[in-house]
Amino acid sequence: MHVVLVNPEIPPNTGNIARLCAGVNAVLHLIKPLGFAISDREVKRAGLDYWDKVKIVSWENLDEFLTQNKDKRLFFFSTKAPRLYTDIQYQPDDYLVFGCETRGLPESLIFNKPESAATIPMVRNNVRSLNLSNSVAIVLYEALRQQGFPL
Repeated sequence: MHVVLVNPEIPPNTGNIARLCAGVNAVLHLIKPLGFAISDREVKRAGLDYWDKVKIVSWENLDEFLTQNKDKRLFFFSTKAPRLYTDIQYQPDDYLVFGCETRGLPESLIFNKPESAATIPMVRNNVRSLNLSNSVAIVLYEALRQQGFPL
C-alpha cells in the first residue's frame, strides 16, 4: 500500500503517519511543499526511532506525482467526496491520497474523478474534518482488512 500526503503542514501528524506506515510496511509519499523539514524535532519525535523502517518517496509537487503515477490506482480522500471510504475495493498497490491539514486536496481531484474520491463519515456540524493521522489510519486499516491483513 501507498500513503500519499499532499503538502502536510503539521510535523507530529507526518511523524505519526510515518510510524503507521512502518508498522504495516506501507510506502509514504510526501508531496512538497512541506510545512516543515523532515529533520524537524517534532517529526522525528512523533516517528520515534522508526524512520529507518519506512520507505519515504519525496515529490517536488502534485503535478509531478500525478504525472508519474497516472497509470496507478489513486484514491483521494476528502470531506467533499461523494462516497464512503468503505465502498472502495482496495488492492495491494493502491495509493491513498490525503490533503494538507488546513486546505485538504484540490477540489478538481475530487470532482473530476468522483469514482476515485471517498470520505470518512462524521457529524459535520461538530467538526470541520478529522485529524489527518487518524484519517490515514482509518482508511489504511480498512484497506488492509479487506486484503486479510497481509503484513
